[in-house]
Amino acid sequence: MKVKVAKSAGFCFGVNRAVNTVYGLLEKGRKVCTLGPIIHNPQTLAELGAKGVRIVNSPAETPKGATLVIRSHGVSRAVLDEAVKCGADFYDATCPFVAKIQNIVAKASAEGKIVFIAGDGCHPEVQGIKGHCAGRCEVFKNACELNNIIDKMHISGDTPVCVVSQTTFNVGEWKNCLKIIKRVYTNAVIFDTICNATIIRQQEAADLSRKCDAMVVIGGRQSSNTAKLFDICRKNCSTYFVENADELPLKALQKAGLIGITAGASTPASIIKEVLVTMSEINSDATQNQRENPADGSFAEMLEESLKNLNTDEKVHGVVVGVTPTEVLVDVGRKQAGYVPASELSADPNVRPEDVVKVGDEMDLLIMRTNDQEGTIMLSKKRLDAAKGWDTIVSASEDQSVLDGVVTQVVKGGLIAVTNGVRVFIPASRSGVSRGEPLDGMLKKDVKFRIIEVNRSRKRAVGSIRSVLKDERKVLEEKFWETAEVGKEYTGTVKSLTSYGAFVDLGGIDGMIHISELSWVRIKNPSEVVNVGDTVTVRIKALDREKGKVSLTYKKPEDDPWEILKNTYPVGSKIEVKIVGMTSFGAFAQVIPGIDGLIHISQIADHRIEKPQDVLKIGDTVNVKITEIDFDKHRVSLSMRALLEDQEETENSAEHSGNAADDGE
Repeated sequence: MKVKVAKSAGFCFGVNRAVNTVYGLLEKGRKVCTLGPIIHNPQTLAELGAKGVRIVNSPAETPKGATLVIRSHGVSRAVLDEAVKCGADFYDATCPFVAKIQNIVAKASAEGKIVFIAGDGCHPEVQGIKGHCAGRCEVFKNACELNNIIDKMHISGDTPVCVVSQTTFNVGEWKNCLKIIKRVYTNAVIFDTICNATIIRQQEAADLSRKCDAMVVIGGRQSSNTAKLFDICRKNCSTYFVENADELPLKALQKAGLIGITAGASTPASIIKEVLVTMSEINSDATQNQRENPADGSFAEMLEESLKNLNTDEKVHGVVVGVTPTEVLVDVGRKQAGYVPASELSADPNVRPEDVVKVGDEMDLLIMRTNDQEGTIMLSKKRLDAAKGWDTIVSASEDQSVLDGVVTQVVKGGLIAVTNGVRVFIPASRSGVSRGEPLDGMLKKDVKFRIIEVNRSRKRAVGSIRSVLKDERKVLEEKFWETAEVGKEYTGTVKSLTSYGAFVDLGGIDGMIHISELSWVRIKNPSEVVNVGDTVTVRIKALDREKGKVSLTYKKPEDDPWEILKNTYPVGSKIEVKIVGMTSFGAFAQVIPGIDGLIHISQIADHRIEKPQDVLKIGDTVNVKITEIDFDKHRVSLSMRALLEDQEETENSAEHSGNAADDGE
């Protein structure tokens, strides 16, 4: 594997100037605020934040006694006026190239020209440029948007227009847009304001990506120019966008013969160096490849310089003298200042330095590299812990002992668990999670696993949680069969659903609830009653010890509709029912949920009918009399005719009583 670094990777002039301005003010003991993030790089922002630099959204928020730094993106005329009006002490670190664009559009706008700006309308640089236009201006991010704007404007081709671009605009897209402008407007004044450094950076990225098997683009995810580099490179080869060395897809990169590296204008040299160091660790030839890389004065040379004193065998004992969100400062009894980057503190990438150490703690560390020029020593606790824990891993692989660990990452194909300071890969198939289910639920969980594979030369280990779960389940299964009996009640978790029922984990063994045992009411699908993950109380309906099968019921005896019928509706009860089905010999009606009764065709009317549909239809509500119940065969006979006869008898009785009274008179 060879690695080539683009010559122009890293800080551009404007960003470097703005960041150095902030550091310069801090060295003078000044309190510093920046109007928005000074740079689109989270690591640098965290470092500045640890030094007390605050981010404000407007000049008015600047604390008394603090100096406000306007970032290289620049701001609108109104924001500058606000800073003056509120009396803020501010330093304008607007990139000179951006300031030039602001002056161009201000002048053109004053002359009555329509201003066209090629760029991202949400980007602070473009918003600042717009803020210097007194008249009409239009922003477009590609040729398609430009065409849409021109179609809607309906302005004659001889209208004077001024065209500029965001300093980091895509060079190829800029050329496409210019063709349209020149074709439509004869009086267009065009200023090619893409920063020369941007042009060079994008061209280098395009050329390098055409030669490489893979590209790594380093920079903050909020960085517009880094995103453009990524878009340019991925058209030519496999490209990976990373913010730091921890995000490197090492497995994928190992397969590449030639890897190209470039970085956005807001990416510090230190992060580029960390990426190169990490890559050198996965290929013994990486350091030599960097020497071969013609990146002038470049970051490859800085890497080479920093690697000269690399001695991973030297251990030191240090005392913590400071803790920041990004690193731990350590006194190791040398003239150089020792520091442990957060990424080298623990094998857990989610850990925060303040949660691991505090000032005064003592620890053994491994020297990663010494930089005499900067007077620093980069140290690692993670690698020393891993070196100590590796013996435990090897031993566990030999005797198949169980290790305790914590899942720190969900990665492609499985999990990363940390034990004794060593990262162990656990394939998804060995995680104990059912196939198709997400692994995210395992993150930060304590787990037990066995080591099933060890690569001693690369110090890589593969583990299995499923192996331990299988043993634990076997013990629970044996315990279950010792006490299981029909009718016994258990609490379990619904594990999966099928069209014919639900499987429940009883703790050591799975039981099945047939769909007919889920509810006293007829259902079409088990999901009408339970869902995966539900906790349910079930009873054993049947056991087959030889086949290891357990049949369960979810139906509660007290909800048995036949018991409810027996206690509530004896023979002779007059009730209202709903017609739910038809046959040639009668109609079925719901007596209560779970029980349907038959109204025989002879019992539908007090006269002969040809078919039930002559009188009834599904959905009708009618009054009936329960004439017979067979609890053994679960049959209920209903009659509409019996009610009619009862009613007729009552009417006749009333009429007879009336006649008798008349005779008495």
